Amino acid sequence: MLSTETRLTTVGKDIEKAAAILRNGGLVSIPTETVYGLAANALDPEAVARIFEAKRRPTFDPLIIHIADTFSITDYARDIPLTAPLLMKEFWPGPLTLVLPKTEKVPDIVTSGLSTVALRMPAHKITQDLLKILNFPLAAPSANLFGKVSPTRPEHVIEQLSGKVDYVLDGGDSSVGLESTILGWKEEIPTIYRLGGITIEQIEEVIGPVEKQTHSSSNPVAPGMLTSHYAPGVRLIIGDPPDPLPGIGVLRFCEKLIDFPEDRQWLLSGEGDINEAAKNLFFMLRELDKLNLKEVYIELVPEEGLGMAINDRLRRASAENTQNN
Repeated sequence: MLSTETRLTTVGKDIEKAAAILRNGGLVSIPTETVYGLAANALDPEAVARIFEAKRRPTFDPLIIHIADTFSITDYARDIPLTAPLLMKEFWPGPLTLVLPKTEKVPDIVTSGLSTVALRMPAHKITQDLLKILNFPLAAPSANLFGKVSPTRPEHVIEQLSGKVDYVLDGGDSSVGLESTILGWKEEIPTIYRLGGITIEQIEEVIGPVEKQTHSSSNPVAPGMLTSHYAPGVRLIIGDPPDPLPGIGVLRFCEKLIDFPEDRQWLLSGEGDINEAAKNLFFMLRELDKLNLKEVYIELVPEEGLGMAINDRLRRASAENTQNN
């Protein structure tokens, strides 16, 4: 294997090449319907360690394992709750991750030493095809530096991880644009640990009421629970700007402000489409980062359906600034 410092990152659509790199302990960025992931052989602790190194991710933050089919789940999880197969049938493949008691086959580094493992079956065809030709699952958090905006296009991966990942498997733009919803069972009660591409309403239609525990300051029980996360370089503040000073921008849901310069306002969805807003969120945060703005004031979207997940990301992206105001 090449060292992290001397790797050359290339982008392409060669699934066999990606598979060969992964079999050799390397890192490949994979496309999913949610965001691009940074993948390694989930059963190889040394390969998984490279994920943490490349992302600068703390080892107390567990990873998600991506599997090819539901039949293999018993290789990695045990004591599966009765409601779990109902969720798999309804939402797999798709943007739902289940946290289950792990088997001894799963290395501790993947789960950050926890007795549970996060599992999902991605819906993107390219990654499905890749998983089918591998004889191991893939550990794959988002392919970005820890705490920064998640990538939804191949070029986003290159911007942050060029030289740290061996290959970017090009699958076009992510169709959902938000990470997966994470659900586990806390004392046998279904509990949402992260809001994402499947809404609470959709889940409750299948298994009934669920509880919510989506934030943790440290030692999270599932990925994506840290309070401050998804942050661009520009300072984000929730609310309307006090005045249209130079260097101030505005990101809103679907309607621009009347008394603010038109060229410093951006919309997540001009049509007020919450799905379009979700898909555009991380892309817009990245674009705003390139404009040398001092501050961007952001509007929360309607707190329903996917809007809950969008607002969750916006609150975390602005968490440090909100706390300091």
